[in-house]
Amino acid sequence: MANVLDLRRRIRSVKNTRQITKAMKMVSAAKLRRAQERALAARPYARMITSVLESLVRRVDIFDEATGELVHPLFATREEKRVLLIVISGDKGFAGAFNANILKTAFQFISGNATREIDIEAVGRKGRDQLRRRYPAAVYNELTDESGRVTKIRERKAPVEVTGDHPGMLLKLESRRVYDLAQSVIFRYVHEEIDAAYVVYNEFKSVISQRLVVEKLLPILQIGIPQIAGAVEPTEAEKERAAEAALSAGILLEPVDTAAADEESRKFGTAQVDYIYEEPAEELFNGLLPQYISSALYHAMTESVAAEHAARMTAMDSATNNASDMIDAYTLQMNRVRQAAITKEIIEIVSGAAAV
Repeated sequence: MANVLDLRRRIRSVKNTRQITKAMKMVSAAKLRRAQERALAARPYARMITSVLESLVRRVDIFDEATGELVHPLFATREEKRVLLIVISGDKGFAGAFNANILKTAFQFISGNATREIDIEAVGRKGRDQLRRRYPAAVYNELTDESGRVTKIRERKAPVEVTGDHPGMLLKLESRRVYDLAQSVIFRYVHEEIDAAYVVYNEFKSVISQRLVVEKLLPILQIGIPQIAGAVEPTEAEKERAAEAALSAGILLEPVDTAAADEESRKFGTAQVDYIYEEPAEELFNGLLPQYISSALYHAMTESVAAEHAARMTAMDSATNNASDMIDAYTLQMNRVRQAAITKEIIEIVSGAAAV
């Protein structure tokens, strides 16, 4: 059994750890507020792009007269033999099961599509490290033609390969980097290197309203309506724990109500008005579609960042509470050991006095 001195050292160590976890919780709460504000600030842009595209759909001549379907390359559907999966995880740890749950959802998607060739784009260091351990990286060979132009030819060696990673993108989320990634996905889809693109991320509306989502990014079936291929809801116990952590940090539990703004922006695309655009309608439509895909990716990343901070805040709140419980347990044990030592000394004194 540990003596009083050892128990005091343990208590002091746990108190120091509790101070660290408490500070990390407050830092995550502050970052969560900023992440929520950034996600809300990005929504009007995405809503207006959607509204403009919905308005342009009725004005551009991109419909097949025979089938009545859109003939734009990003609307073309084909058999999904080659699939791109974008996995959005975190760059740091101490977030509980946040990264593990995202990777678990990604692995379930991969195992459920075992007959297809899957390319993986990893966003976030935690996901990249795990995916690299399990799946090989894509191999490219460089070929030089007579004019000196170098082209890269891919040599597939496994059904599932990691074609790229983007560490640090979420630490300083920039729209330009997200747009470049979206352009890369669009290029591969248009040139039929892939037949579909999916993104795995943590959808965040509030601390108690979030879920793991597998969303189909390409092809576009209907503008403005997310194509959810799968979703995992949190348990009631997880919601209650997150609510306790949010309340103790002063975070609102309910999502910000944007219904009025959504309805107002939707009027632009649904109003029966013949808008006059400076650019030709078809050219404007083709130019806005990549922005639409980019805004969907940016939306997924902003919500994933907010969800990561919420998960870290909850994990650090649990760690702080566990540290307090451990301190109480060690304090009770120390008092018992000290009382036992005092009792032993009294018995020895009494026994010695009786012997004299």
